[in-house]
Amino acid sequence: MTILTLLDYAAAIVFAASGAMVASRAQLDIVGFAFIACLTAVGGGTVRDVLLDRNPVFWMGDPMPILLATGVAVLVFFTAHLVESRLRWVVWLDTFALAIAVPAGAGAAMELGHGPVIVVLMGMATGSLGGLMRDVVCNEVPLVLTQGELYISCAMAGAITAVVMVWFGLPAGPALLGCAGVTWVTRAGSLAFGWHLPVYRPRPPRS
Repeated sequence: MTILTLLDYAAAIVFAASGAMVASRAQLDIVGFAFIACLTAVGGGTVRDVLLDRNPVFWMGDPMPILLATGVAVLVFFTAHLVESRLRWVVWLDTFALAIAVPAGAGAAMELGHGPVIVVLMGMATGSLGGLMRDVVCNEVPLVLTQGELYISCAMAGAITAVVMVWFGLPAGPALLGCAGVTWVTRAGSLAFGWHLPVYRPRPPRS
C-alpha cells in the first residue's frame, strides 16, 4: 500500500465524518448521511484525478474510500446527538481533513511528473472541493469562503511547502509530511488565534 493510498483513505475517513456532521445539522435520513459523507470524502480527489487524467479515478479502482465513508456516515448517524456543538466539530474535523487531502493531491501530481504550478493547484483542489460540494449541497456557508479565516490559502501554503522541500532535494515522503504540517498549523491557527489575510473593503464614495 503506497503513501498516496493511505492519504486517500485517511482523507476519506475524516472528510466523511465532517460531511456526516453537516448532514446531521440538515436532519437528513441515513441514506442522505451516506451520500453527503461520500460526496465530501471523494469529491476533491475525483476532480483531481479527472484533471490529471488518472485512470481509473481512485475510488473506482479501489472502492475502499466509499466503504470507509459509508461506515463513518452510519456511525455518525447514531452518535451525532451526543455531540454538544456539531458545527465546531465540523470546523475542526475539516482542519485535519484539509491537512491530509492537500498532500494527497500534491503527491498525486508529483507522482505523475507535473511541475510546481500543477502540484500546488492539485493540492488546493483536493483539499477544498469536497468540503465545498458538501456545504453547497447542504445549504451551508462554505468554509472555504468564510470571511476573515484562512482556508484555501492554507492549502496553497502547504502545497508550496512540499514543492520547495522537493526542490531542495528532500524525498517526497518528508515533503508531504511538511505539507500536512504547514496546512494544519495555518488552518488551526486561523481558528484558534484569528490569523487572517486582509479582506477587500470598498472605499466610501467621494462626496
